[in-house]
Amino acid sequence: MSLYKEWNSLTEGQNESTFDAFWKSYCDAEIKLYTALLSEPESPMTGTFGSLRERYGIDPVLFMGFLDGINSSLKEKICDLEGVTEETELSLSADFPALYYNMQAAEAAHLYGLEAWDGILGEDERAAIAKEYKRSKTVVKEKEPGRNDPCPCGSGKKYKYCCGKNA
Repeated sequence: MSLYKEWNSLTEGQNESTFDAFWKSYCDAEIKLYTALLSEPESPMTGTFGSLRERYGIDPVLFMGFLDGINSSLKEKICDLEGVTEETELSLSADFPALYYNMQAAEAAHLYGLEAWDGILGEDERAAIAKEYKRSKTVVKEKEPGRNDPCPCGSGKKYKYCCGKNA
């Protein structure tokens, strides 16, 4: 079974008794990895999958979860996550504004609240990204036609005699 499939199986296989312990260990691994990534923003994390996970002391399946989570924020995405093995060469260089935005979307306060962000994105820039994310979630409800308004279907009839007849 590929590491990616093991990761998916692990996340889907959690139950009430294992959920908290699993997510605590995963979040601890994430914090360690993101702190390392953010501490040297100019140089990408490079090496084989195996050497990187050993360097940071992360379980292979949890490291795969990290790759799955960060992939959409990388400058060069990993095209075949299912094909990643211990020998796969990786060069992880993040698009930091996209990464911060995606952390907002994942509601990962333990990650977007890391002090290491201070040296990468200014406070104003982080606030703007957070505001942009919140704005993207805003749903604008379209105004419904009144009974005597023209029908939006374009028939030329009043709404009450057309599409609103059964409303």
